[in-house]
Amino acid sequence: MTPLDDHSQRRQPLFFPVVIATALLAIIGMIGGYLLSERHGSKPVPVSGPTLLPAGQECLWQTQEMGAQAGATGTLRQVLRVRTESRTVAWICQDEVGRLYYHANKGGPEATWVENKTALFLTGVQHDDAGNFWVTAVDGAIFRVNKYQLVVEHGDGEVEEQDVVPE
Repeated sequence: MTPLDDHSQRRQPLFFPVVIATALLAIIGMIGGYLLSERHGSKPVPVSGPTLLPAGQECLWQTQEMGAQAGATGTLRQVLRVRTESRTVAWICQDEVGRLYYHANKGGPEATWVENKTALFLTGVQHDDAGNFWVTAVDGAIFRVNKYQLVVEHGDGEVEEQDVVPE
């Protein structure tokens, strides 16, 4: 009698157990990813870092000048421009690395520009994916703007709402 060696034993096929294990691990991974995305997706989160948004023409020279003083990189381009029912025009402008700036003037671009009297330039604008932009001024007032409305929440609690009008 000869001793049993590897060739005399019957081999078990590994293909099906490996496929089943891989499929189970993939399903577990998908379920875990889905649950994590649901947990993070339950509340709106602003975009955290500078991202380039679709931008159009260059912003006005007044905005370019204020942006340069505020440390903007390169040319500022319009992301949003709205005129309100009270004739205020507000711009959201973006520099070349994605930082956003708010600039508004009572009466629009053709009116007199006097910074901190008829015009206001603010840095640090934040946004969400729904097209809403907001920024807080030094005095605590919060400016929120989208293509429908400009809302100013003053530090004393007064809220000023201005509807956007077509140009």
